[in-house]
Amino acid sequence: MIPPVFSFTPGTSPVLVTLPHAGTALPPGMEPHLTPRGRMLPDTDWYMDRLYAGALARGAGVLRANYSRYVVDLNRGADDAALYPGRPSTGLAPLLSFDGDPLYVPGQEPDAAALAERTRRFWAPYHDAVTAELVRLRGIWGWAVLWDGHSIRSECPRLFEGVLPDLNLGTYGGRSCDAGLTARLVRHAEGLTEYTHVLNGRFQGGYTTRQYGQPSDHVHAVQLEIAQSAYLASEDAPWPADPAKEARLRAAIDGFLDIVIAWRPHGLA
Repeated sequence: MIPPVFSFTPGTSPVLVTLPHAGTALPPGMEPHLTPRGRMLPDTDWYMDRLYAGALARGAGVLRANYSRYVVDLNRGADDAALYPGRPSTGLAPLLSFDGDPLYVPGQEPDAAALAERTRRFWAPYHDAVTAELVRLRGIWGWAVLWDGHSIRSECPRLFEGVLPDLNLGTYGGRSCDAGLTARLVRHAEGLTEYTHVLNGRFQGGYTTRQYGQPSDHVHAVQLEIAQSAYLASEDAPWPADPAKEARLRAAIDGFLDIVIAWRPHGLA
């Protein structure tokens, strides 16, 4: 059975959680074009459904991509513009892994027509759904908050230097989210003494945060990029989870979501 482009469960609060890199499905016919390493999908945001299992119970809607970021990266613009000029770009349809390994058998990379078709089939419906839900939430509540959930290996020399902090909050340099809400989130992170954290460090938010986070229009967006060492037993294949680490991290995420759901913007509460 071919899975849908995304799975979506609406919530009962003005908060939408998006998980654009949680999927592992590939469209029929794509897998034979990938290298053995590519077929392992090493750059997946592993187990995001479990880390955000508390979202629906708290009233947040959850929109989860079902297909791998190797099909098309839903956190990049359709124009494939670089998010961080001067650094390697992972691309709208990645050809290389985060480590720089080829994902495709030589000569089997997608051409422009294939990328356009993937954008039409996978990227556009996902973002149409995000847009529609934010419009719906703002229509009901007067505001909306988008929480974009991600994870990545704690060390990836091609993309960043050194070891990544455990919790990386991104608000596009303060442009995508109300400063007061951001301050509350940072205070929560400061109280999580078992984790390191940073605001607007190496990861400030991708296309989703930058596109939808428009505080002047009463839509706020935050990206949380988690270092996978915070919840995996090993950051190498087959990427096993550490149950104790995962439980602690799930509680930390629940705390972030509690803050976002309880928040009320000045003048609209």
